[in-house]
Amino acid sequence: MTPEALAALHPNIYHVTEADAWPMLEKHGLLSTSVALDLFEVDEETRQKITGGCRPEPVPIEHPKHGRIVINDNKPMSEKAFLKCLDDELQPNDWLAILNNRVFFWSSEDGLNRLLNARMNQGRKRLVLVIDTLKLAEAYADTIEICPINSGSIIRKPARRGLQTFTPLGAMPYENWQKKRGRKDNILEVTVLKSIPDIKDYVTEVFVA
Repeated sequence: MTPEALAALHPNIYHVTEADAWPMLEKHGLLSTSVALDLFEVDEETRQKITGGCRPEPVPIEHPKHGRIVINDNKPMSEKAFLKCLDDELQPNDWLAILNNRVFFWSSEDGLNRLLNARMNQGRKRLVLVIDTLKLAEAYADTIEICPINSGSIIRKPARRGLQTFTPLGAMPYENWQKKRGRKDNILEVTVLKSIPDIKDYVTEVFVA
């Protein structure tokens, strides 16, 4: 799948974070949890508390040089529930490590609005970044992956997930991707491995919802 093909399906993609995060995003870019903890030189004990399980609340971290950022919560997750939907002999910690190494985007406004309107977000202000898909995909084609499910959600009947859940953008044409999955899946999430230091160059709109 080419950047052009992805952009034709999803001209914009969307990232949601803390309401006051924009100044730090301009400074550091969008960072996966793992990269943020590296940059902020978080000690191993604290790092394990943040990444070793599900985070019911946002976690602020501080650094004398880099300032303060907030690691997003992942409230829809549960290690116990993951045991029922993981393939490839993965354990919950394996899946959490996979998620903590990625930056996530909703592929559509429908997914964005489901998150913003979820019960856990009622009354909570959130910053939304609208991203030019083509520009981002051209710049990060080697580290972009597509995903047909909400990879962090285990609500109700969670979808199966494993080592094949995230597919590198250039691995195959979109039509082949759908056929390989055995049903007419669509792209629900777009992810980028590690980080996007220059995210401000791809943002077309920033607003608080």
